[in-house]
Amino acid sequence: MTVPPGYAVKHERVVVAGGADLEIRSLLDREQFSDPLGEAEAAGIGAASWPLFGLVWPSAQKLADLMQVRELNGRRILEIGCGLGLASLVIHRRLGDVTASDRHPLTEAFLRANLALNRLPPMVYRTGHWERNNPLLDRFDLIIGSDVLYERDQPEQLAGFIARHAAPVAEVLIIDPDRGNRNAFKRHMAGHGFDCAETRLDTPLDDGTPYRGRLLHFQRALAVQA
Repeated sequence: MTVPPGYAVKHERVVVAGGADLEIRSLLDREQFSDPLGEAEAAGIGAASWPLFGLVWPSAQKLADLMQVRELNGRRILEIGCGLGLASLVIHRRLGDVTASDRHPLTEAFLRANLALNRLPPMVYRTGHWERNNPLLDRFDLIIGSDVLYERDQPEQLAGFIARHAAPVAEVLIIDPDRGNRNAFKRHMAGHGFDCAETRLDTPLDDGTPYRGRLLHFQRALAVQA
């Protein structure tokens, strides 16, 4: 697959615990930027944050590992802020019903490329703006995400987005690398009827790199109006 001009990419192998590795096309580094049509700017993505979608992050690797062993049970699954979509690729490979979502204008192209690299069939992708309406997104039984709480305004926006797209009885799994916005997010989620349990994550990555974070496990068992 050809790469549009303006940025450089690389190919890397991502180890998935308990499953086959993934071949991933990612951005070369954090210095990449190209927005000739202003699409990223229109989506609220500045030059500094533009490349973040296209990098392999430790928390995304942790979420992919979790999705390799988590029972899917036929549930409709949504990955939020998917970036390169490692967890979605794992679920899709396991024949799960998954939709990947992000607001970056290049996410879908990278997802298609990585599906092809791993010889996987097409997968559903939808644009997901947390602070806007997303008419093409339905409601889901399980919503997952990794490292999605890195800005101060995100806890309220993300909790509202999840409430709009979670089924009345729903589960939410967020891998958070101990960002400072975690407690605010938990408060907003509680306001939408979600209970939370935390699990410490301190097992190193496959290459031995230390990791410190938490699995935030939310559940809503009663119908709540979003």
